[in-house]
Amino acid sequence: MANVVVVGAQWGDEGKGKIVDWLSERADVIARFQGGHNAGHTLVIDGTVYKLSLLPSGILREGKLSVIGNGVVLDPWALLTEIEKIAGQGVVVGPHNLMIAENAPLILPLHGELDRARESSNAVAKIGTTGRGIGPAYEDKVGRRAIRVADLGDEATLDARIERLLTHHNALRRGLGMDEVDGLGLKAALMEVAPKILPFAAPVWKVLAEKRKAGKRILFEGAQGSLLDVDFGTYPYVTSSTTLSGMAATGTGLGPSAVGFVLGIVKAYTTRVGEGPFACELFDDVGEHLARVGHEKGTVTGRPRRCGWFDAVLVRQTCALSGVNGIALTKMDVLDGLPELKICVAYDLDGKRLDYLPTAADQQARVTPVYETIEGWSGSTAGARSWADLPAQAIKYVRRIEELIQCPVALVSTSPERDDTILVTDPFAD
Repeated sequence: MANVVVVGAQWGDEGKGKIVDWLSERADVIARFQGGHNAGHTLVIDGTVYKLSLLPSGILREGKLSVIGNGVVLDPWALLTEIEKIAGQGVVVGPHNLMIAENAPLILPLHGELDRARESSNAVAKIGTTGRGIGPAYEDKVGRRAIRVADLGDEATLDARIERLLTHHNALRRGLGMDEVDGLGLKAALMEVAPKILPFAAPVWKVLAEKRKAGKRILFEGAQGSLLDVDFGTYPYVTSSTTLSGMAATGTGLGPSAVGFVLGIVKAYTTRVGEGPFACELFDDVGEHLARVGHEKGTVTGRPRRCGWFDAVLVRQTCALSGVNGIALTKMDVLDGLPELKICVAYDLDGKRLDYLPTAADQQARVTPVYETIEGWSGSTAGARSWADLPAQAIKYVRRIEELIQCPVALVSTSPERDDTILVTDPFAD
């Protein structure tokens, strides 16, 4: 059976939640493989809005197993709050449909405090983080001082982990003028939350290997976007994890051969949240139109998203980096009624034409877009479920995007509703 990896191919907020939910009907297991509760997915099902951060989008489908992999940094208190919130919407979450990797590192209150202290400091440039402790938690993971899910079940190990962790953090906090963390208080908080989290803990790598051997379909759910990748994004204005498709294997414990079809989620225009370069950003009436009609505010933070024209240079680059087999083009309906559309087909850097985003930060900030202008459409794409429902010029826009990014369109999403989707190629097809 084919497995599918879903990754954002821009700066995040591309509509991955809806696409993963739509695809999860065909899957048996839905696995999150990186990020934390800094990533928000909004789903609209029969008019009801669900907002998820840590929980895989497949949790809304009955009979499916949702998995939080080892590549995720887990805030246990945020997870319990999220579970309680969607329980109020009639969604039951328990060990029968949610599993957490035993080796997933935890986000602790001290991580969020450090994150916010750094971001508010005038001594360093702002990165634009959500302040939820994602970066500091990943730092502790690679620094080999993280507390992991399995440690919650072993008090002696937990004591040693806390001691090692606070040796680092309290020295850091003293340097920042922050109060030291009380080890006993931290341990008490962890011991209190442990019995609520441990029932979900499991050797995810083993369970997924068994599911795969049994022929079950696995849907790997990425968070954020490829341009926020810690290696290939617009560094340093990036997240602290690998957001490309390769992380699906290492972030769950399955080998690369388990990764089948790679689906890149691409918005019909471009947005980003926070700081960093954005060559196609618009500051005019069109930019305002995209923000207003597209409801462009962050799911997690509520921050307004910066908006601009579709950047084919960036998407072609991210499709190559993740080995994307096909894209899901979302939010087509936001472009309805615009008399003309522009697509960035190249960059100009000091008079030199580039067909990729350069690595150097100063060059990323200086590139200007080279646009191609095409005719817009006056009809509506909202709610379309077949090619026949789309205006002819909208189809031309889709076909031109395929040519420029050198990757076919597999799905087209025409509204936030689950079923307003045009299927071109089934990613789960064998």
